[in-house]
Amino acid sequence: MFTRFRASQQHQRGSSSSSTSSNTSHVPPAQADALIAVFKDKSDDELRKLLDKNEAYQQFLCSLEEVKIQNSVKDELCEENLQLADENLRKEPRIMELRNQYKIICKTELAVAQEKLNELEKQKEERLKLNSPLYLLQRIQVAMNKTEEESENLHQQFLDREMDLGAFLMKYKNLRTAYHRKSLIHLAAKTSTI
Repeated sequence: MFTRFRASQQHQRGSSSSSTSSNTSHVPPAQADALIAVFKDKSDDELRKLLDKNEAYQQFLCSLEEVKIQNSVKDELCEENLQLADENLRKEPRIMELRNQYKIICKTELAVAQEKLNELEKQKEERLKLNSPLYLLQRIQVAMNKTEEESENLHQQFLDREMDLGAFLMKYKNLRTAYHRKSLIHLAAKTSTI
């Protein structure tokens, strides 16, 4: 009678795969004994009623201790899951606040870093410009012009009798030597860049 009940149960659930039927035919002995004990006190009419009426079968199934335990565990898990979901939902505003703070901090730090990078780029450009051959040539030219002007002023002072010949010759010689040195450097630099 039990095997008929089992076969009918499988048929009702639409289990047609061979793997399912092979799994259900290999019920562990302890579970098989428990199932036999549940069904052995049932009359043929009660068993037929279970087979024929889905509502009676469901009611009987829910009355089994193993099913009650499973349903209780399922209910506990559902309750815990709901509690975790509720906790997560309560944490959502804090998560959003922290996310916004993180974005603000990142933007602020990025802006500071970008500003520093721009400043360093500017300094680099200025230094490159200061060390460019064209700029160096211009500086040498300016220094030559300044030395030329100083020597002209010194010559004018001598002509205006504001200085004696010995002082004039010493200073004028130094200025002209500096001028010609700068002039030679300028000429060498100019020809090397060409």
